Amino acid sequence: MPHIIHARVTASVTELKRNPMGTMAAGQGAAVAILNHNAPAFYCVPAAAYEAMLNMIEDAELNAIADARMNSPEIAVTLDDL
Repeated sequence: MPHIIHARVTASVTELKRNPMGTMAAGQGAAVAILNHNAPAFYCVPAAAYEAMLNMIEDAELNAIADARMNSPEIAVTLDDL
């Protein structure tokens, strides 16, 4: 059965166990697809890339909230009300 692999670099679970940091380094800062029986089992993602993904997800969630509120009625507020 064919699989789509979302990484330029792949490694087996055995390779990851043998040399985890070397396997990550092979990805040169990008995710490494870890294969089990020639099928993707999971992705090893460097901390910086993971943090960037979380920031992008948070930005998308905040944009969705802003878009949902864009047509809400405005409420006049003075500084004294705060």
